[in-house]
Amino acid sequence: MAFAIRTPRLLLREWQDEDEARFLEMSTDPAQLEYLPPGDPAAVARVRAHWAQHSFGYFAVELPGECPFIGVIGLDWVRWQLRFTPAVQVGWRLARRYWGKGYALEAARAAIEDGFFRLGLAEIVAYTVPANRRSWAVMERLGMTHDPNDDFDHPHYPPGHPLSRHVLYRLRRPG
Repeated sequence: MAFAIRTPRLLLREWQDEDEARFLEMSTDPAQLEYLPPGDPAAVARVRAHWAQHSFGYFAVELPGECPFIGVIGLDWVRWQLRFTPAVQVGWRLARRYWGKGYALEAARAAIEDGFFRLGLAEIVAYTVPANRRSWAVMERLGMTHDPNDDFDHPHYPPGHPLSRHVLYRLRRPG
């Protein structure tokens, strides 16, 4: 059975086959690549496999009645062994024309609520490169906190790479 979440403006849903081409096209935008690795078919396969294995993951995000795919937002297990793992992260990647409209915040809140209450997670993390102030702002609006002692070098990148250093934010389940 397909799983989806409705927010006031968005539909967060499981991936459909046609979403792969939309994701790959969105991920070629130079603005996307400033702070994120390029999207590729292997990334889509990982997202779909994560859903199959864990019953949660990155949702395809739809703007009902306007656009069938504006990006991806959701939760996944951090794949690398780091000081703060095992951990589940919240993340987002939206097409540039949908930036600055509050969609990332709205969808991330819904994904986090699902993580805390349906999945029973005690904590959710998020991370990005220090220069990505837009993502920092979303993390802070979500109520996440940052301790500079938690910042880390991402194992996906070699030392000194512009995307190597990351800031880590945390959010504990309420109550």
